[in-house]
Amino acid sequence: MDWNGFIDGYCERLAPGLLGEPVNAVTNLAFFVAAAYGVRLARRHGDRGVLVLAGIAAVIGTGSLLFHTAATRWALLADVIPIAVFIAVAFGLVLRRLLGFSPLVAAVGAALFMAASPAVGALVAPLVGSGSGYVAPLLAMAVIGAGLALRHRPGGGPLLCAAAVFAVSLTLRTLDEPLCSAFPLGTHGGWHVLNAVVLALVMRALGGRGAARGG
Repeated sequence: MDWNGFIDGYCERLAPGLLGEPVNAVTNLAFFVAAAYGVRLARRHGDRGVLVLAGIAAVIGTGSLLFHTAATRWALLADVIPIAVFIAVAFGLVLRRLLGFSPLVAAVGAALFMAASPAVGALVAPLVGSGSGYVAPLLAMAVIGAGLALRHRPGGGPLLCAAAVFAVSLTLRTLDEPLCSAFPLGTHGGWHVLNAVVLALVMRALGGRGAARGG
């Protein structure tokens, strides 16, 4: 496989080159804003878990920036792997801190969730296309957030808000190509900005919850 092979995956890009997707590249700054928010939140609560998530958020911004400038196969991995790591770590922390499971159960639950997510994505792929892999995290945030909110438990509100924002974000990602002729800049930049909001809301939901016990 040619790891330097060119990938033209988004409406905005018309040709190879570092400046082929200026909007998609610049909007990755939102991830660094989310990371800075996470660091501030972590320092306020002495929360190592949220600090780890903040670090991953910064890596997500870096990886996505690389992909939307270099637009190669190796850069694609730099884009998607940190996202998967954030989802896995955040889901484990939700199980541990917000639902009260033991560290072992939370770790196993996160692993099983990541393993099952592609199957969920395959079921909805005809509807959401390449964004189908993100449907499982959307459903998880909505279901867990609603359950916590109905019981007036901490973290429910931010998770529900994160699910709502992510639903809009995923819609923008899905519409990037269908709306390309009408909106040449594409809608993928909106995916970046709203996803950064989602990361911040997830960190907000987790901030200080169980930090003292190291979970």
